[in-house]
Amino acid sequence: MKKSLYCGIDLHSNNAMYVVSDEQDKMLFKKRLANRFPVVLEALEPFRKRLKIVAVESTYNWYWLVDGLMEAGYPVCLANPAAIDQYDGIKDANDLTDAAFLAHLSRMGVLPTGYIYPKEDRPVRDLLRRRMLLVQKRTSIILSVQNMVLRHTGQSMNWRQIRKTGTKALIALLDNHDCLLFVAYQQIDLIEQLNEKVELFEDKVLQKVKLRPDYQVLLTMPGVGVILGLTIMLETGTIDRFCKPGDYSSYCRTVRAKRTSNGKKKGNNNSKNGNKYLAWAFVEAVHRALSCCPPAKQFYERKKAIAKAKGGGTLATKALAAKWSKAAYYMMKRQEPFDLARVFG
Repeated sequence: MKKSLYCGIDLHSNNAMYVVSDEQDKMLFKKRLANRFPVVLEALEPFRKRLKIVAVESTYNWYWLVDGLMEAGYPVCLANPAAIDQYDGIKDANDLTDAAFLAHLSRMGVLPTGYIYPKEDRPVRDLLRRRMLLVQKRTSIILSVQNMVLRHTGQSMNWRQIRKTGTKALIALLDNHDCLLFVAYQQIDLIEQLNEKVELFEDKVLQKVKLRPDYQVLLTMPGVGVILGLTIMLETGTIDRFCKPGDYSSYCRTVRAKRTSNGKKKGNNNSKNGNKYLAWAFVEAVHRALSCCPPAKQFYERKKAIAKAKGGGTLATKALAAKWSKAAYYMMKRQEPFDLARVFG
């Protein structure tokens, strides 16, 4: 009986290093191949029947390779590079050793893997991600306008107040300086254009996908509307892949990434582990909840006071987002509506 083989792929933007090794970690194949799928299929074909695992490094451009290999019948898994640490004493680490290490971990059965998101749902999820970029750009321009008004007038005005300010009043506020007025009008115009684009993205999303029945409960959460609900649904995937609420909150980046020893802080772990889009969605949700949920507002103000005393700035928002993410976990898992009593005890 022929023994199993293991393939590790260190993927880059235009090429990848491929290593196929046996059960003694002996390399039977090692080669850098261009990112052209027919070339990849031809190279792996001699090993197809014996390959037990093909481990592809999870990079920004893994879709084409993972989808193609899965459709071709290869046993593919997505390696999580953030959870993989090579031996620190290695002297020469390169693409070859990285690919061989993926194959080695696969053979040992200890390869940290990522979730292969269903191919059919990715386009709409990516559409919502691009919408988020537009919303963030709009927010940055709004803050720029607010800061300019504050800087030149000493008055703190929110975006609604600025929009309601007539042309004459705005001219007076900015001392009728043509450069300041030019900047203000151009930025206001950009904001209005981004409003239109965001609406177009939302309309396209709503044409393509609806909240599935098991995610409808998200709409009972303060601050979560249809678009944020769809964002949480599409970024979460199946909630069953998270064993505990803490796992989900960690994935949502709503918990602290710290390292302690003997009760003392020894440093920080990777705070970027997890899903940045879910992190944004829950922060956006709690910001909205502050205006419609008094208990959330009280909790936020209490945490904000603590953060101010310690010199921190984001503790209050993150603390509330952590509660929202844990509540969302139980809501999706148990199919129960949002319960203020359980969230705030």
